This record gives sequence, structure tokens and C-alpha cells, in this order.
Amino acid sequence: MFSQPIYIATILLVILAIGELVSIWSKARIPSLLVVLIGYLLLNWAGFFPQGVVSSSALSAFGALMVAPLIVHMGTLIPLKLIRSQYKAILISLFGSLIATGLILLIVTPFYGYPTAVAGSSPVVGGIISYLITATKLQEMNLAHLITIPAVILGIHSLVGMPLATNLLRRYALKLQKQGAFENKTPSSGNVNIKEANVKTILPQRFHTAPILLLFLFIMGSLSIFLGNVTGLSYSIWALLLGVIGHLVGLFPSRILDKASTSGIAMIGLIIVVMTSMESITVDAVVSSIIPVLFIIAVGVVGVMIGGFLGSKLFKWDPLKGLPVALTALFGFPGDYIICEEVSRSVGRDENERQAILDEILTPMLVGGFTTVTTASVLIASVLIKTL
Repeated sequence: MFSQPIYIATILLVILAIGELVSIWSKARIPSLLVVLIGYLLLNWAGFFPQGVVSSSALSAFGALMVAPLIVHMGTLIPLKLIRSQYKAILISLFGSLIATGLILLIVTPFYGYPTAVAGSSPVVGGIISYLITATKLQEMNLAHLITIPAVILGIHSLVGMPLATNLLRRYALKLQKQGAFENKTPSSGNVNIKEANVKTILPQRFHTAPILLLFLFIMGSLSIFLGNVTGLSYSIWALLLGVIGHLVGLFPSRILDKASTSGIAMIGLIIVVMTSMESITVDAVVSSIIPVLFIIAVGVVGVMIGGFLGSKLFKWDPLKGLPVALTALFGFPGDYIICEEVSRSVGRDENERQAILDEILTPMLVGGFTTVTTASVLIASVLIKTL
């Protein structure tokens, strides 16, 4: 059955389609990514997928290839003046991550010991990189028996964060909608055809074809990985910066992947990469560590919520907006991007309103996700692991 790549791709797309149907039916109350991850995990545990068949599939390879170019594309979505204005999103998300880490160390240590608390801290508010830092050090210190904790947390903490963030953002969008905030408002990235005439790029409009635009994206993606290897700073930060700067100087247009008609398949590939990150999570691993893992996640989520609420009040943001920004620590990219699209799609009554909602929530969510998962969690992991 799995001898042909197209069979594997078809099955994976069935899972993705079911996730989309559930999300549309529930009006984004149930995120599609949540349905996809749970469905994949259950099928994996049932032995439906032979070991490694998904991670070695063509779609998974394509998704991994598109990560850097997709982040460059994200940079073209965010005008520089908006990034400068998002210092509140950065600080609110940091509040959430730091308070969550502090609470985990304070509350979990008396029950399960300091090494367990450290093992679970950074993965709760981070992603794969912080997990790798933690797992590598645990192996070096003969604490390999604790690796299951960050591994399981990495696999399931987004299942808690995404529904919370989705529902809070949905309430925020509905609140603004009820107040008439989106009436007669021209979206900043909507009305593409009208905006196109005012966007000056080095490359003439007639050369904005898929192969040429993808070449620019892949050059920037390759450069981001090279800079990441040379500087030690995560390639994702470089990719985002190159996207912002490239668009600012007119090297390429906004929403470059959309112009290349590739954003949909790129996102599908990336979601499958997220699915494969859960491939090593076994039933036995979950059962043996489930109690400390759930305890750590619960404490971490409470900490993120407290930090997000305090930060929102301090910077005079609506907590319905600030809390989801802080919660991006639990899922990061592409979850933040997908959730914003789902909320705007389900709440908006027409295309202009959907785009206006997306404009309102996308930038702070993306900035929050990069602040926490890409930067803060790596620093937290690097510092905490040295204290063992």
C-alpha cells in the first residue's frame, strides 16, 4: 500500500482535509492543525503508518525544503513600520515565557526534582531547537531517562495552546466586529490589484512569474541558512529579516508565494513536517511520563496566561489579543499563521472584512511566535541546561 509515494500523499491529504472540514464546521473553534495532529498520532499508534514512511515521504521532504522560503515569504507580509510598532507584542510574549519558566521551576521541582523541571521548561515555551538543546545535554549528563519528558511535551503542548489561542482570538475578532471596527476599513494587504500599481519593485511586473519569484525565495532561503550557520543565530530569524528587507528595498513584491501560486502547497508540506515531529512519540512513552508532562504543561500554560495578562494590562492591550500572542510560545510557526487564517476566515463576513481581521491579528501573532519559539526558548534552554 505504501510502495507508491502518491498513496502516502493521498492518505496525508485526507487527514488534512478532515482537519479543514472540522475547522470550517466548528467556525475555527477547533483548529484544523489540532485535528490533524491528533488524527495522525492515533493512526500512528494503531500501526497504520509503517515506521518512517511519513517522514521519508515526498511531501515531508518538500515541506522541509520550503521552511526557509516560507519564512522569507512571511517577512513580505509584514511592513517594517508594523514590526517597529510591535514592541508590545514582543514584551508581552516575553512576559509569558519568563513567568511560565519561573513557575515550572518553582512548582514542579518539589514534586519531581529540579532536573525534571529543567527538562520540561524550555520545550513548553519553545520548539524543536530548544528541545534538541535540552535532549543533547541530558544525554551528555547521563540523564537520558528524562528525554521522554521534553519529547512528549514537544509533541502535545501545542494541542493545549492552539485551541486556547484560537478561541481567544475569535472572541477578540467578534468583539471588534460587534463594535464596527471593520466597517468601511480598507485592509492593508487586501485589494491586491489596486495595491499592485503602487508597489515599486526592482523586478518589472512582467517578470513576476512563478519560476523567477521562487528563485528569489530560494536564494534568500539559502542565504538565511548560510548566515545561520556562520553566525549561530537561528536561520529563521535571518529568513524573516531577509523577507522584510527584500520587500522594503523592492527586491520582490509582497505576498510573494501567493504571486507564485505556491503558498497553498507550501503550507500543506509544512503541516506534514509538523506531523512527522510526532512520529517518535509512542504509547509507552506517553503513559510513563504523562503525569509529570501534564503537570508541567498545566503549570506552564498558567504561567504564560498570567504573563500575557499582566503584559496586556501593563501595555494597555485587550487581553483577548495579548493572551494569544503570549500563547504562541506553545506552538509557534506555522500554528500562529494557520490560526490567524482560520479565525479571519470564520469570523469575516466578506473578503474585505476577512482581510481586515487578518491584518489586525497576524503581525502580533507572528512577532510573538518568533520572539518566544525562535529566540527566547533557545536562550532559556541554553541557560537552564547549564544549571544541572
